[in-house]
Amino acid sequence: MARTRATGGGSGARKTSTKKRSFWALLRKWLVRLVLLAIVLPPLLTTIYSVVPPVSTLMIGRYAQLLWVDRQWVPLERISPNLVKSVITSEDSGFCVNDGVEWDALQDQVEALSEGERPRGASTITMQTAKNLFLWGDRSYVRKALELPLALMLDAILTKRRVLEIYLNIAEWGEGIFGAEAAAQAWFGKPAKDLTRVEAARLATALPNPLARNPASPSSGHRRLASTNLARVKGAGPIFGCVLDN
Repeated sequence: MARTRATGGGSGARKTSTKKRSFWALLRKWLVRLVLLAIVLPPLLTTIYSVVPPVSTLMIGRYAQLLWVDRQWVPLERISPNLVKSVITSEDSGFCVNDGVEWDALQDQVEALSEGERPRGASTITMQTAKNLFLWGDRSYVRKALELPLALMLDAILTKRRVLEIYLNIAEWGEGIFGAEAAAQAWFGKPAKDLTRVEAARLATALPNPLARNPASPSSGHRRLASTNLARVKGAGPIFGCVLDN
């Protein structure tokens, strides 16, 4: 009888061990699948986005919560050159020549971080587009690290015109307001193609804080930022050639 009990106990232990091995094997299999999906999905989606208008993760989040979203996709040629110039000058003056990442600016931010300072900036238009398409909105070093390879991928697969076209159509310009056309209609009552230089400058300088800055009725600080943007656009030189004909 004693031997029978010992044998039964050993059998139960083997069954438990087998179940544990099966569980970990299944877990590893699914983790491998998730990793492969995370690697394959962004390039696949980016290829699709080269011809199909995408939505941002923030827009998807609002849709999931049944919140209002206003986004009216328009091609780049139906967005005022004034806005194109103001946004590039404000957000990424090296847009036409970088590979999606401003390495010098990024190095400066890493050095600032190593010295205990709070890093600022260093996000290119391509990096912001990557964040809007694939990542979350809260700031974190993990998210920033993920932006780098995604930005390089976007720059490799898409043309500069398409990257900017996507960015200007998914950027947030107020609560539930996404894209240049929706922003122009909401704040100025006109299509994006008719934005003036001043209106464009106010929209461009609202981008870093779109929920707090009102382009139609800017604060004194916002007005100063817009005036600085106008002066910078005027003296920018030939930095828009990859997206504008003149």
